[in-house]
Amino acid sequence: MGKVSLLSLGCPKNLVDSEKLLKKLKEQGISYASNPADSDILIINTCGFIESAKKESVEEILRLSKLKGADKKLIVFGCLAKRYGEELKKEIPEIDALWGVGDDEKIVEYCSKIITGPPAEGTSEKLTETPYAYLKIAEGCNKKCSYCVIPQIRGRFRSMLPDQILKEAETLIQAGKKELILIAQDITEYGSDLKNYNLPRLVRDIASLSGDFWIRLLYLYPTSITDELIKTIATEDKVCNYIDMPLQHTEKKILELMGRGGSRSYFEKLIAKIRYSIPEVNIRTTLIVGFPRETEDEFNEMVTFVGKIKFDRLGVFMYSKEEGSGAYALKGQISKKIKSERFNRVMAVQSEISLERNEKLVGKCFKALIDDVDNEIAVARIYSQAPEIDGVVLIHDNTVKKGSFVNVKIEEAYDYDLKGTILK
Repeated sequence: MGKVSLLSLGCPKNLVDSEKLLKKLKEQGISYASNPADSDILIINTCGFIESAKKESVEEILRLSKLKGADKKLIVFGCLAKRYGEELKKEIPEIDALWGVGDDEKIVEYCSKIITGPPAEGTSEKLTETPYAYLKIAEGCNKKCSYCVIPQIRGRFRSMLPDQILKEAETLIQAGKKELILIAQDITEYGSDLKNYNLPRLVRDIASLSGDFWIRLLYLYPTSITDELIKTIATEDKVCNYIDMPLQHTEKKILELMGRGGSRSYFEKLIAKIRYSIPEVNIRTTLIVGFPRETEDEFNEMVTFVGKIKFDRLGVFMYSKEEGSGAYALKGQISKKIKSERFNRVMAVQSEISLERNEKLVGKCFKALIDDVDNEIAVARIYSQAPEIDGVVLIHDNTVKKGSFVNVKIEEAYDYDLKGTILK
């Protein structure tokens, strides 16, 4: 008696929220069951960022609703629940309780009333047993990107207190985590609401903690990348020389319609500065194709930019028309067919660039983190590979230990992955 199952959908920020909820439930004697069939309460943390994410969330709610039967409760929370709570209740009456974002205490109170008695044996509050961990440093967002509804869901930007972050970082390091990934909707904004404290200082403070671990920074807003931050990444040994800065587009008209800062010339100068200042830096970006009013010429200019800059990593999204967003009512919406064609064209260009970049790594040696060992294959990552979004290094060796650092020599290169051998 006394178990919950929890399915976390969407981004790493949702995963952090889910694991924090499980920790609070565990403090109340409520354990986590990885198998929904073994639980008394089914919980799902939903994503409502883009259309495909909303569809997945609804499909998973319906799937769990069929599992619940008469003796289980179904709780839905998170971004989709915040945006479409009334509609979900109406369309899926099997939902017993529904909350938005940041309602942990209400969920814990609800679960505690249902689950009584001694604590049940269960697994830890971690949903993923990986050598890396996401460390959320802020909540909400002050940016006004016209395609995005996150500020409406999660509110204005709020930095988490440095002491709280450092304490969590120490806990993760002591638990054996070898890579701490700093995340927020916009981590470059960190400290803007604090006194005399900013992201570079936080990074330096985390890097000063004892232990053998990496620090990775995700989602840097390009026009907020300061010289101090660049210097911090370049000089702190524990910080991966990895810049993830979503540009979203390169053309002035589209950037303005998106409510984004920057320009093609600004991005070129910034990237040149980063590559000059940070040794062997790996730069990743994301782009949106098919934004309303994007002309063929503007799209082609962006593709030319991609070919010129040669990003190490690049992700592409097809524009998703979201209710409540500033761009929702824009005229000049682009057909799904054209969006798909543009997506494929950018990815074809990037595929060649990625292979070219990877081939330059053949023969070189790197420190690598072993993420998993399965049968004869070890799956590792070097500093230039973020988990879940970039490629991996495949190693034909099952003698290494998951969660350990090893030195590898790159032997072969593919479009996105690498093959390597361990240096004994």
